Amino acid sequence: MNEFRARYVNSNGEIVSGVFTSPSEADLRHRLSEQGCYVYSVDQKGKGLPLGWGGRSRRKKVKSAEFIIFNQQFLALIHAGLPILKSLDLLTQRMKNPFFQQLLADISARVKSGALLSEAFEAQGVFAKVYTASLYAGEKSGNLEEVIRRYIEYQRVIDTTKGKVKSAITYPIILTVLLVVLVTYLMAVVVPQFATFYEGLNAQLPQITLTLIAVSRSIRDHLLTAVLITVGAVAGLRIWSRSEKGGYALDGFKLRLPIIGDVWNKFAFSQLSRTLSTLLSGGIPLVNSLEIVADSSGNQLVTRAVKSAIVSVREGQALSKSFESTPVVPELAIEMVQVGESTGSLSEMLRHVADFYDEEVNARLSQLFTYIEPILLVILATIVAFVLIALYLPIFNLSSMVK
Repeated sequence: MNEFRARYVNSNGEIVSGVFTSPSEADLRHRLSEQGCYVYSVDQKGKGLPLGWGGRSRRKKVKSAEFIIFNQQFLALIHAGLPILKSLDLLTQRMKNPFFQQLLADISARVKSGALLSEAFEAQGVFAKVYTASLYAGEKSGNLEEVIRRYIEYQRVIDTTKGKVKSAITYPIILTVLLVVLVTYLMAVVVPQFATFYEGLNAQLPQITLTLIAVSRSIRDHLLTAVLITVGAVAGLRIWSRSEKGGYALDGFKLRLPIIGDVWNKFAFSQLSRTLSTLLSGGIPLVNSLEIVADSSGNQLVTRAVKSAIVSVREGQALSKSFESTPVVPELAIEMVQVGESTGSLSEMLRHVADFYDEEVNARLSQLFTYIEPILLVILATIVAFVLIALYLPIFNLSSMVK
């Protein structure tokens, strides 16, 4: 008998971790499933990761676009009547990504040994819990094809929304970087050359030129120090943000930012609503769906709000009532969730909430960056004009004196 450490959701909707003895991992998973439990993970005590992979490789991820294509092909094969194992073997042979191919080979081996498809995907540790939980619900209900089809649609919408947000902020970021690079080049390279030229003339320089030269010398003398401090500060911030306290503080700061914070909050809640809608429509109970959403929200304030709502829902309160106690959830969303609960269409209403906030986020970002772009251009033009006037004003003065 071997010892295994298992993490699962029991029949009461509670997440439980424990150590069990069992002849094999598949036997333990089957035993827990027979008891009405949803298994998150099973790890044999004292045993490393399968396939001889190290922890670093295990943290790799499969690209979203590649994973969508895999699911489309997988859905087409099982819809054509091929068994799951045969479909997995075919897709494993055709997979060009070596890392993904290893994952699929291990998944196929686990399924052959008696594990559920959802359990085999969960054991890899790289796939979203939304996907593995949806597979589990599809296996239990016998509606695996519909679950995979719904997940493909869900992931496409998520990727499209994220793509729109990234494309909206790309141009302002490029302008900002160009602004910093140009100003640094002018102050560190161009201005010192003019300063050397004017020193050779022994001319009386205007105050604006003297100020520019002083600033240029200060930047040039401390440029390396400033770069090192900036890199160190960014690295320290990244390390601090990965801690529980730092991540919570940083996520709270993001949501409190003027204008941007409100957009950030609505974007996070739109992703949460869409994920929760997908899980509920797949047949997963509300408490279990909230547990999965809380672990995959990406924002610790949202995670705490959802976990607080889970406690209230377990006590018998409605989801809309549970969300009222947290400032993270927008008021309109609470009202729409309340309507969905009263009409028995919570999953559909959550999808409408996600669509609504996705459109609002796109509109707000487009409007915001419509103002940011000309502001950055005006700042750039003002700086360049100031530098040019300060540099060439002594030349104009000298030429008038010569005349």
